[in-house]
Amino acid sequence: MKCCLVGLSLAQKAIMEETELITRAVDGDLDAFNQLVLQHQQMAYNVAYRIMADENAAADATQEAVISMYRKLDTYRGGSFKSWFLRIVTNACYDELRRQRRRPTIPIEPETNEGELIESPEWLEDKSAGPEEVLGASEIENAIQHCLTGLEQKFRVVITLVDVSGEDYETVARIIGTPIGTVKSRLARARMKMQQCLQGFRELLPDQFRHITEENDELAR
Repeated sequence: MKCCLVGLSLAQKAIMEETELITRAVDGDLDAFNQLVLQHQQMAYNVAYRIMADENAAADATQEAVISMYRKLDTYRGGSFKSWFLRIVTNACYDELRRQRRRPTIPIEPETNEGELIESPEWLEDKSAGPEEVLGASEIENAIQHCLTGLEQKFRVVITLVDVSGEDYETVARIIGTPIGTVKSRLARARMKMQQCLQGFRELLPDQFRHITEENDELAR
């Protein structure tokens, strides 16, 4: 194989090498499968963490996704392996979230005193904690995750797949099983909500993003 890679671009070489790994893994080569896992597990965990907003839950979802990938390798029909695996990761997150709903420690959709459901974004916002309590070792990272956690699941999944993982609209639509128009509208709302939330951490943002939030404040007046 390596003798045939001369003259190819790095991207082409990477695709050919990955295709060879997939073929070997489908044929039962555990070493090839482990190499695939090593190439994609960090990406899988990052996406799972953004969706789950919990390290342990993200680790569980990633582990389940890897197991599922091994079982479903023979169903891979070409195209972007990353996108194919991302669909498995996303489904593993959905499964874990459903398990959490079956054994909640607090209501998934808490009610007001009148028994009316509170919308998730407002409820998920931690009003008891100011920026100082939310921020940790990596202040911007924690601020972003704090704001992501405040999004409804359907918005959090879309913005994670598009803005974190870099998938296009068509791929995300296939991954989550919705029309492209729905992906675009959810992404627009998610970005707006993220921008509004991050205004509370404006001093942490790079100058170019701080300038954007200030412009939006002016337009809102």
